[in-house]
Amino acid sequence: MAEYYDPETYPQELNYLQSGTIIDHYIIERELARGGFSSVYLARQLDDQIQVAIKEYLPRKLAHRTLNNVVIPNNNESINLFKRGRALFFEEAKVLADLKHNNIVNVISFFQANETVYMVMDYDYGMTLNKLIKNKVIKIDEEFLLCVFRQLLNGIAVIHEKNYLHLDVKPSNILIRAQHDPLLLDFGAIQKFPIGNASRTKVLTQGFSPIEQYSSKSMLGPWTDIYAVGASMRACLDYKIPMPAPEREKHDKLTPAVKAYRKDYPEYLLKAIDWAMSIQPEMRPQSITEIQEALIA
Repeated sequence: MAEYYDPETYPQELNYLQSGTIIDHYIIERELARGGFSSVYLARQLDDQIQVAIKEYLPRKLAHRTLNNVVIPNNNESINLFKRGRALFFEEAKVLADLKHNNIVNVISFFQANETVYMVMDYDYGMTLNKLIKNKVIKIDEEFLLCVFRQLLNGIAVIHEKNYLHLDVKPSNILIRAQHDPLLLDFGAIQKFPIGNASRTKVLTQGFSPIEQYSSKSMLGPWTDIYAVGASMRACLDYKIPMPAPEREKHDKLTPAVKAYRKDYPEYLLKAIDWAMSIQPEMRPQSITEIQEALIA
C-alpha cells in the first residue's frame, strides 16, 4: 500500500485539488482552508455556475493524494484509521444534511469519489470571529455580543433538539456575515448524546473545551457546548483565548467577567458569561433555554 510515499519528496501540488479540477458536478476554483483532516475548496456547479464550498476528507498524517487525485492511506498501518475517519466524515455529512437552520452551515449534498468523501455546502461570505478578534476589525460591544450569540444559541438549540452535541464551538468555527449574522461551521466533532464512553472521540481546543471533554469518564451534555459558547464570548471581551479548563480547575486565575468588565458591559451579560464558564458542569446552565434567558436584560 503506497510503499513509494515519501513526505520529504511529496509534490506540494498534490496537497490540494488544483484549480480547474472537475469532481462530480463541480469544478474547483481554489483552496479556501486546510486542516489536519480536511481541505475546503471554493467551487462552482457546472450546470448553473453557482459558487459552493466543498470539504474533502484528507487526513494528511494518514493518507495522501496520488497523481490522479485518488486519496490512499500512507501505509498498511494507516488503513483502518483512515477508513474509520472516512466513515465518521460521511456520518457528519448525513447529520448536517438534516440540520437546517439559518445559523448552521447548510449542506447541499455529499458524495464519494477518489476513494474519499466530499461534502458540498452553501458558500457564505464573511469573516470568522477569531479573525475579527485578532485583527480588531470591529468594535465588540453589548449589541454585537447579543446579536451574534443569541442567534448562535438558536442554531445550537436545534442541534441539541436532535440529540447531538457540536463539541467544538470556538471563534474560528463561527463565521460572522453581514449584520453580525453568525454561522456555525465545522461539525467534525459532532456526536450523539448521551454518549457512551466506548464510542467517544476526544476533540479538544485549548481555552474553549470544558473540563469534562478532557476525561473519557465524564458525562457530556448541552452544558458542554454552553461552556464553549461562554468561552467564545469571553474571548471577545479579552481579545485572547481564555485560560484552559484544566489550568482553571487546578488554580483558577481567570478574573470573573462581572468583576473585570463591570465598567464596560451590563451586569446581566457578564453574569451569563461567568455562569456559562463555570468550571464544574453541574454549576453551568443545563440547557440552551437557560443561557438564552440569562442573556435577556
